[in-house]
Amino acid sequence: MITDAPIVLIVDDDPRVREALSELLQAHAIRVAAYASAGDYARAAKPQGPACLLLDVELPDINGLDLQAQLAGAGHPPIVFITGHGDIPSSVRAIKRGAVDFLTKPFGDDALIAAVEAAFTQDRQERAQRADLEQLQARYATLTARERDVLPLIVSGLLNKQAAAKLALSEVTLQVHRRNVLRKMEAASLADLVRIAERLKIPVKHSRRG
Repeated sequence: MITDAPIVLIVDDDPRVREALSELLQAHAIRVAAYASAGDYARAAKPQGPACLLLDVELPDINGLDLQAQLAGAGHPPIVFITGHGDIPSSVRAIKRGAVDFLTKPFGDDALIAAVEAAFTQDRQERAQRADLEQLQARYATLTARERDVLPLIVSGLLNKQAAAKLALSEVTLQVHRRNVLRKMEAASLADLVRIAERLKIPVKHSRRG
């Protein structure tokens, strides 16, 4: 899917439900792609822009909640569950695993559109966060091996003299590496570099007292 316009991906085995949902969403100028099974959805090209996965709980090939578990961590669109057989344990399980909403049929048009819009907003935010992390990872990849040794020491709060001693370097050489790290990581300050290191999950093993 080459467009970045938001899209709702409907996965429901009932053709009447797929048609009704498609017509409703299209009436609100929302693009739609509909699938009769989880397998059909899995084989389809994934959207490049914001999306919402409108997922039935009871599917012919897999339970929707089980599919949600399988998709965890895969960068899939936010899920809005729809079901004709809702129960509290299932809804709690779905929401705890990150679902935007859990709608029981019959549900109102406004409730569905609100859930879809919330999913679009969440997906935009998650895409932006992933893009930002990828940029940070690309910058980190430009560091030399020695600069990668220096980074966790300086964000841990060690003085230049202490960090230099840890690596058996002169303080002047340590300062050169420190400047290179700040420049390559595009960090405006040490505090900024600390936040970047946290995003990259760089372990800090030393402290000024250590």
